[in-house]
Amino acid sequence: MLRLNLESLEIIDAIARKGSFAAAAEAVHRVPSAVTYMVKKLEDELDVQLFDRSGHRARLTPAGETLLEEGRHLLRAAGDLECRVKRVATGWETELNIAIDALMPLSLLHDWIAEFDALQSGTRLRFSRETLGGVWEALVDHRADLVIGASLEGPHGGGYATHYLGDCEFIFAVAPQHPLAVLPEPLQAAQIQQHRSCAIADSSRHLMPRTVGILSGQETLTVPDLAAKLDVQLAGLGCGYLPHCVAAPYLADGRLVRKAIEEVKPPTRLYAAWRTSGAGRALRWWLDALAGDDRIGRWLAGAGR
Repeated sequence: MLRLNLESLEIIDAIARKGSFAAAAEAVHRVPSAVTYMVKKLEDELDVQLFDRSGHRARLTPAGETLLEEGRHLLRAAGDLECRVKRVATGWETELNIAIDALMPLSLLHDWIAEFDALQSGTRLRFSRETLGGVWEALVDHRADLVIGASLEGPHGGGYATHYLGDCEFIFAVAPQHPLAVLPEPLQAAQIQQHRSCAIADSSRHLMPRTVGILSGQETLTVPDLAAKLDVQLAGLGCGYLPHCVAAPYLADGRLVRKAIEEVKPPTRLYAAWRTSGAGRALRWWLDALAGDDRIGRWLAGAGR
């Protein structure tokens, strides 16, 4: 008789997210052969094909999508149960999931991670990257207990709280060799629209992806994170907005040129956000750390990296 277990569901979820058996194996700390064997055994026992392996990415078949959709409910339920049991016993969560917006370097949290480790609480920390609407979606879907760097409009219905982190000033910047670099200022929208914009992909899985700073009809080069966006713009392969605190060193040495534009982009307010129910000691510790130290606000203001 088939015994679906949480480990097999976690592996199927990882393959669906990562797009390959090898990447999934790394994510779940297994060797690729073990992942392949588990999936093949499950397919044989179910007598269905869960993944279409004909392309470069492993894609779920309709049967696989159904299994994963229901399986994710079980994974969330099992994770919630594990956390509740541990909180009842000790007050500390088994695992704390923290999603960070793609604009922010993880290095901003290094000191806090070290301080948290010193508590020896037993709570595992798991960090993930999200962008735009994906930050809020991670909170709503319970993929994250805490999100850092949330912007735009939060989810409807409430049930969450926020802490203001600071304002992120965005500047429009191009490489010196880019055609826009030599045009007189302020740049008009019609001038910018003729050149390819570089944008970080919204990481939303279910919500309509959002775009920021892209003009209607403008060609777009979509990249996975801020480091890639910066590299593309330094290479003159696209134009677009960058956080001033990130662009400042490259403006200073001439590798980027700041251009005044006709329609100025206002600063973006960034927040930490969390669900208001069921907070354990680990989440409360991180909330106290964020409230008691303005290091993120100072970084946003350009006082440090």
